[in-house]
Amino acid sequence: MRLSDFDYQLPKGLIAQVPLSQRDASRLMLVYRQGYRLEHRVFSDLGETLHPGDLLILNDTRVRPCRLRGYKEDSRGKVDVLLLQEREEGIWEVLLKPGNKVKKGQCLILARQRLKAQVLDGPGRPRRLLQLDANGSLQEILHQEGEMPLPPYIKRDPTLREELKWREIDGERYQTVFARHEGAVAAPTAGFHFTSQLLAKLEARGVRIACLTLHVGPGTFQPVRAESIAAHRMEAEEFVIPDVTAEAIADCKSRGDRVIAVGTTSVRALESAASDTRAVHPGKGTAELFIHPGYQFRVVDALLTNFHLPRSTLLMLVSAFAGPKVIRDAYQEAIRRGYRFYSYGDAMLIL
Repeated sequence: MRLSDFDYQLPKGLIAQVPLSQRDASRLMLVYRQGYRLEHRVFSDLGETLHPGDLLILNDTRVRPCRLRGYKEDSRGKVDVLLLQEREEGIWEVLLKPGNKVKKGQCLILARQRLKAQVLDGPGRPRRLLQLDANGSLQEILHQEGEMPLPPYIKRDPTLREELKWREIDGERYQTVFARHEGAVAAPTAGFHFTSQLLAKLEARGVRIACLTLHVGPGTFQPVRAESIAAHRMEAEEFVIPDVTAEAIADCKSRGDRVIAVGTTSVRALESAASDTRAVHPGKGTAELFIHPGYQFRVVDALLTNFHLPRSTLLMLVSAFAGPKVIRDAYQEAIRRGYRFYSYGDAMLIL
């Protein structure tokens, strides 16, 4: 298939800029693959669709508040740094803005002067290397001064008052309520809709819940630049599947019940960990799998997900699961009905 097969036009007004006041008040589109049928619900009614014995798989990664603002020591020019991964002690791979104006050897002052960073390489690379010199614990500095790495399509009022307001709100709402293991630079947004009360209600109805951890990296959202999608390569992401989760999946399959992945990151971890016999192996692994139409799913029976950007690998994954035509038609219906799109938007359950 071609990259242009996954394009669509979205009115800017449908890109959710803020979370709803209640997580489970979002809309939920039910997409039935067989016979192609759509239903429209509220997320809090999810239990009416799930069956006792169904197994929800959640990604319990926690987003690190890794966006830091500051300035260049010599010119006082503003810089924006997104910490991605520590390559070795004190040396971090980062996204840097404005990247082309920051030279090798320059010193950056970040996090209200609590963090100094020396630039170790020159411009021209999408990712840069910084050596950090923290005045105190880096972890403490991030949690006191860092911001959530919101995607660029979320644009807010730039006044200081509004920034402080939304920084506090995003600190809570750009995490799932079940987030446990910190390390992600983007959230598994399909999980945003769950509340602790809804999860308890589902368990009381006999729905089973298990977790895995995949720390979402920037590679998940890397643009597909080749017109032939088969030429695209996914960036590797590490995941962990606990023994208890692998056992729960095996039990679910043996009963003939459904494994329901919450989010595309859960899908990639499960399908990457699956053997040729469709068994899921516990332990650590690497997700490099690029799922696009033509892929044969081995583990996942149903998928709960948000609405994704055009021409993205995430849209290709859901198109592989439901079928490209089904997803194209469902997205057009969502646009017609005014669904909210992307990270803080509404949800879709593909059955």
